[in-house]
Amino acid sequence: MARRRERPEETPAGELSVHDLIDGPTGDGSAQPGRTRVELPRLPAPGALYRRALRDAVPGIGRSRRPDAVPEVELAVAGVTVDRAHLADYDRVCGFRLADTLPATYPHVRGFPLALRLMTAPEFPIPLTGVVHVGNRITVHRPISADETLDFVAYAENLRPHERGRQVDVVLVGSVDGAEVWRGVSTYLGRRRAAGGGARRDPGERPAAPAASAQWRVTPRVGTDYARVSGDHNPIHTSRLGARLFGFPRPIAHGMWSKARCLAALAGRLPEAYTVEVAFKLPVPLPSTVAFSAVPGWDFALHDARTGRPHLVGAVR
Repeated sequence: MARRRERPEETPAGELSVHDLIDGPTGDGSAQPGRTRVELPRLPAPGALYRRALRDAVPGIGRSRRPDAVPEVELAVAGVTVDRAHLADYDRVCGFRLADTLPATYPHVRGFPLALRLMTAPEFPIPLTGVVHVGNRITVHRPISADETLDFVAYAENLRPHERGRQVDVVLVGSVDGAEVWRGVSTYLGRRRAAGGGARRDPGERPAAPAASAQWRVTPRVGTDYARVSGDHNPIHTSRLGARLFGFPRPIAHGMWSKARCLAALAGRLPEAYTVEVAFKLPVPLPSTVAFSAVPGWDFALHDARTGRPHLVGAVR
């Protein structure tokens, strides 16, 4: 295992491949066996990374073939602080009460640029454009104060085949003073069209939606507001044209907004340490009305209020 610290005067990290980042002198580090740790001086700028992803999607410019393995690297950034004004803005967009501790989903937002940097590398096995976020698992080991400083590490693992393409897990770990306090695992699907189109699997009869405990009107502003506070400016969430380019008739809500909104509805009833896992089913079109349901334990779900079609199912353990 090895480690390399990127010098601030070097080429901006967003313009380098993973191999560019790790090329050069290395030393003993804390990376897991088989991975090289690259320490970045600051969190990358998401805007530049999205522009790079869109550029790489252009035929003749981007890579037509992706590798069959995840990059053997983990990216690290130390000393990430919380801006209380930003935290308050995030809380308002997602429905959380203002508090001195971080919502379970907030470290995902703070560390997301690091994961995004990994996912926009040429060596990442799934191109960012068109990727589908199908699941997310977060473990909160203890409450995290807004005054604490976080160190983040991001890496990819568990590339595996799927009937519609292939999936990969992107892991983001948050630590305070060397102790892990938070871990998020996002599962992404890279879709591939099978030869001849492939037969669609019969989903069978869909079970009835559970009784709703709340209904929420999700307006188009949810897409733009969450993009602003999260840094996730994927155009499928903010632009009708952008959504249509990727097969959606209108913009869709961010999956992580949906998860955060559900957790906000459970505020005050969750333990100090827990794991919350969700599967993202059908996108939430903007605008729409969704129905939230939850049973003590907690199992929860989000459905279309009119048709009962599932958007999200989750559990807290």
